[in-house]
Amino acid sequence: MQGRLSAWLAKHELIHRSLGFDYQGVETLQVKPEDWHSIAVILYVYGYNFLRFQCAYDVTPGGLLASVYHLTRIEYGVDQPEEVCIKVFASRSNPRIPSVFWVWKSVDFQERESYDMLGISYDNHPRLKRILMPESWIGWPLRKDYIAPNFYEIQDAH
Repeated sequence: MQGRLSAWLAKHELIHRSLGFDYQGVETLQVKPEDWHSIAVILYVYGYNFLRFQCAYDVTPGGLLASVYHLTRIEYGVDQPEEVCIKVFASRSNPRIPSVFWVWKSVDFQERESYDMLGISYDNHPRLKRILMPESWIGWPLRKDYIAPNFYEIQDAH
């Protein structure tokens, strides 16, 4: 089932895939990593001026990683703003997705957290480094194939 935004993107020959609607009626679209930055700019110009949140997850053990963006179109005088969910899938072996920091500045810490926990590298992010784990941490704790170390060294314990 194709929603209004998916129909608009198809009309303008922008490559995407409709994933239907979630339980709240929010349209969900899949975009390829190489097309994501240009589509993000187009969505911003189209009126999706607020990035509600960004998150990431491991789809299946040994499979793809997903970066999810929830965008809102906020306009004056509108009681129910339009929302859309964009999913960008990346391979586990080289998970690279263009950063949309320069489109929505609020994605800064959210993309850093996705990098820190899942190892998704966001190209052109100005400060892509670990945010929750120490810089010396090995591995990506939220991947389904992550093996937790047997011993944790507590640093700076009092």
